[in-house]
Amino acid sequence: MTQLEYAKKNKITPLMRKVARIEGVSSRQIMRLIREGKVVIPLNINHRINKPCAVGATLRVKVNANIGTSTDASSIADEIKKVKVAINHGADALMDLSVGGDLKKVRHEVLKHSTVPVGTVPVYEVAVRAQEKNKNFLKFTAEDILQVLEEQAIEGVDFFTIHSGVTRESLKALSEKKRLMGIVSRGGAIIASWMKYHKKENPFYSHFEQILDIAYKYDVTLSLGDGLRPGSIIDATDKAQITELKILGRLAKRARLRNVQVMIEGPGHVPLDQIKRNIDLEKKYCHGAPFYVLGPLVTDVAPGYDHITSAIGGAIAASCGADFLCYVTPAEHLRHPTAEDVREGVIAARIAAHAADLVKRNKEAITWDRKISMARAARNWKKQISLSIDPQKAKAYRLSSKPKLSSVCTMCGKYCSIKLMEDCLSALPTGR
Repeated sequence: MTQLEYAKKNKITPLMRKVARIEGVSSRQIMRLIREGKVVIPLNINHRINKPCAVGATLRVKVNANIGTSTDASSIADEIKKVKVAINHGADALMDLSVGGDLKKVRHEVLKHSTVPVGTVPVYEVAVRAQEKNKNFLKFTAEDILQVLEEQAIEGVDFFTIHSGVTRESLKALSEKKRLMGIVSRGGAIIASWMKYHKKENPFYSHFEQILDIAYKYDVTLSLGDGLRPGSIIDATDKAQITELKILGRLAKRARLRNVQVMIEGPGHVPLDQIKRNIDLEKKYCHGAPFYVLGPLVTDVAPGYDHITSAIGGAIAASCGADFLCYVTPAEHLRHPTAEDVREGVIAARIAAHAADLVKRNKEAITWDRKISMARAARNWKKQISLSIDPQKAKAYRLSSKPKLSSVCTMCGKYCSIKLMEDCLSALPTGR
């Protein structure tokens, strides 16, 4: 049985107990939220990991890191290094988005080295196989899709991004009002191109019941992808995006009826003043399903700094109810990310998630801030650094101080406000 099926039968599983301990909540609360479809635990029955995580309402905001080969960079060693960097810096989940080299071997190594849940976008492997076999990445069938899904599920993939909302209905909405950037989702563009080439409905939509069969069998969580997400803030929250969202809501309902865990993916590029509306619409149309957002990026003008534009949007989105932040690296829109890009992306997304956890009054988040503030007040540099979100960088900055390190930093030196007030307050008379 799936975790959702157990929850519907009011049975608390060992996995539910484990994530409840991690979250600092009761097992019964986790079970209830899973039953209501507001929380998922992405963990394939064939995958053994040390750090499972629950994603959804009332829980700590989670962070996903994308890794994977490209057609220009297909070193497995490089990707495994990124896996380790992402996890060591606090990623709660990974997605293998490989499209270059031996995809099966890459995925095997990622699954072997990852101690956190792993997701994929199966249409990538479907397209790559079609290109290799038929010299045309659009020459694949629904049966090819189901075969790849089954194979990846057997291997232990914990969650699938499937673009089931790119349908004739949603593409009609897209055609009625021309976007500045059309479809920017790689998976969404492949599906839309396939539909035009074959003159058929999206197989991820028309064969959704067969997909549910596979997901149920291995307890794979479905992450219903936003193939029509906006790639520019100019296109945000348009008719095509909302039409797809409504379709995903209907599919989410079908998945839950089949005892398959499901979450919804969201934008994308969204200006600050539209973020809350996007969260509210997802919760409304998708019946409270966990919301997994890419960023969102709040401006399009910062190539090289999009880990910052996405962290700004991610913090707002999560504080408004988004549950899962997909990181964006500084390399976004520019090139294949390095391990250092991955590190910066994970840290930026974690800062955003933590900022939102404070808004949500998460006890552990508040305690963390209180402890580092106490260390800062005491000018306890060692403890302050150990409590920081990136101790390695904090330590490097501290050690680079010149002149010689003292109880203060080189920003203020003898004019340090904290030290001045210590001296000032210690000189004041006490009592009557």
